[in-house]
Amino acid sequence: MVATTDISGGSSARLTNEQRMIRDLARDFTRDEVTPLANRLDPERGEFPDELIEKMGALGFFGIMIPEEHGGLGLGVLEYCLVAEELARGWMSVASVIARGNGFYRSIPGSGEARRAKIAAMAEGRYLGAAALSEPQTGSDLSSVSCRARRDGDEWVITGNKYWCTFADRADFISVLCRIDDPAAPEGRGGTVSVAVEKPRGRLPEGVTGSPIPKIGYHGWKTWELRFDGVRAPVQVSDAASTGRAFQATAAALGVARAHTAARSIGLAQAALDHAVGYARERVQFGRPISDFQAIRFKIATMATEIEAARQLMYHTCAELDAGRPATVETSMVKYFASEMSERVTSEAIQILGGAGYTTLHPVERYWRDARLTKIFEGTSEIQQRIISDQLLGKPTRP
Repeated sequence: MVATTDISGGSSARLTNEQRMIRDLARDFTRDEVTPLANRLDPERGEFPDELIEKMGALGFFGIMIPEEHGGLGLGVLEYCLVAEELARGWMSVASVIARGNGFYRSIPGSGEARRAKIAAMAEGRYLGAAALSEPQTGSDLSSVSCRARRDGDEWVITGNKYWCTFADRADFISVLCRIDDPAAPEGRGGTVSVAVEKPRGRLPEGVTGSPIPKIGYHGWKTWELRFDGVRAPVQVSDAASTGRAFQATAAALGVARAHTAARSIGLAQAALDHAVGYARERVQFGRPISDFQAIRFKIATMATEIEAARQLMYHTCAELDAGRPATVETSMVKYFASEMSERVTSEAIQILGGAGYTTLHPVERYWRDARLTKIFEGTSEIQQRIISDQLLGKPTRP
């Protein structure tokens, strides 16, 4: 087994002592808990156990951005991304599951004391959400969702198909983006609403059928195709503010999600670089370790430089988000740059390992498979390029 070399310590200068502590806590947890699980379960497409979620909840990882008065840590996007980067160095799906708390507490159904209790439980990982946004014919253009919610007294009645719903079975509720009838909307379009459908953990909601989607990576949990057939969910007090405008609210929340994706991309790339450096020092060819050869040394230098450039852009973007400043361009830039970088770096790590890199005996192939996904979800690289260019040039003219 290759002795992995940790060479990621150069970015600490601009972090506070508290930020370094939470990063190091996540780093140690990843080394001791996450990576051994990933190395064992990913090759067999196994799922991370509930015990891991419980341990992460005890450390506060699900409540990093949940306010202290609701039981969370009350920290910012930067701390959230620091933890996500470290967890992704072990297994990207584990770095992703923390979003089922941090990114979902505003979507929790109910009101009053019952809702506050659910938020406190979410901060501890005991009440988690999943999102059903995309559909078989709707991906990047979420404004075109066709799954419908019909108001029937104090309930929504949901009918339609959803796709790419990760964690649907193990979550405690699913937030479903639906189209509703709205007389003020353009003909045939209607408004949108996010409906929270609560359910027992470990099962799909009553009235929902589905099947796991076969994936080449992102193992550790299941991603589902779902069919809602007259599923009923209570109309919540919070629905009044979001009814008709759920798409806009979803789009606004993507800024943090894209920074989170950048953090996961950087973590994957860093893990691949660490493993490649360790391998290059141990692998001997022509009587010398391959780390002596200039071709390998230059690859590693380029990989490290690209990772650090992405990390610094992520720090800047998180600072903008935490300051409450508009960061549409920055979040698109960091998501685009970090995900593209991650695929390159993880691919180069496989190249450095040669034939060994193309086996499941080393984790670099896992990092590469998962890095490939970061260019697709939370808005594809092409969507990010469109957002950036529209901001710089204005939207293209139409004939």
